[in-house]
Amino acid sequence: MTERRASPLVYISLLAAVALSVFPLYWLFVIATRSNDVIGDWPPPLTPGGNLGDNLGRLFGTEEAYFLKGMVNSAISAVVVTVAVVFFSSLAGFAFAKLRFRGRNALLLVILATMMIPVQMGIIPLYMIMVKLGWQNQLQAVVVPFLVSAFGVFLMRQYAERAVPDELVEAAVVDGSSTFRTFWSVVLPALRPGAAVLGLLTFMGTWNEFLWPLAVLEADNPTVQVSLSQLSTAYYTDYTLMFAGALVAILPLLFVFIAFGRQIIGGIMEGAVKA
Repeated sequence: MTERRASPLVYISLLAAVALSVFPLYWLFVIATRSNDVIGDWPPPLTPGGNLGDNLGRLFGTEEAYFLKGMVNSAISAVVVTVAVVFFSSLAGFAFAKLRFRGRNALLLVILATMMIPVQMGIIPLYMIMVKLGWQNQLQAVVVPFLVSAFGVFLMRQYAERAVPDELVEAAVVDGSSTFRTFWSVVLPALRPGAAVLGLLTFMGTWNEFLWPLAVLEADNPTVQVSLSQLSTAYYTDYTLMFAGALVAILPLLFVFIAFGRQIIGGIMEGAVKA
């Protein structure tokens, strides 16, 4: 099979796409290193300034926003939710894809039906449950309700259907392996690429969640997105402070993508080859 070389137009298009994707991040960094007096300048500044340290000092010293506490809260909730969603979704996906039990299709249909309900419709009843449990303004209120994801179950079920041969599961059962041991030792390693994709999506979604933490947490115990919203007041907007906060807030997302990018791309390519 001969290799096909891409034309120069393809490389030019890819470079243009990369530039358009990276420029907003670069512009974010430029404004975070500047002072507010250059916000209205024309042409706008395109080179970094020397005020990044001062802006970060003001950011973490702003008592009204509790930015550092918001970062810690978001890190804890994102990590816990991601690990739980990946584990439970992989386990449920394996069960729906490879195990035979009564009511399997009906139960899967119920799970998929929950994906059709807008998240906003569940805020009021979910908030009432948090009040009953006494979890208002506590971190578990933004963690426990999201430990399982219907989308994650569906995604891992579809991936397990393709990635795990039935013969592999049957061989493990013949060797005397229990159901959970089969999942842990045989199925889960095969689901690693799909789990990496689900983990990245879950981490990003939890880290960027705004509406529910705003409803259930108070101003002195926020997540990072709520902290960012508190940096702007009704009378004055400190743009350099907000851009510095946004710059710090996206660093964990970039780190996660860089750390798991190879597995994510490998999972996508594996699915493309199997298709």
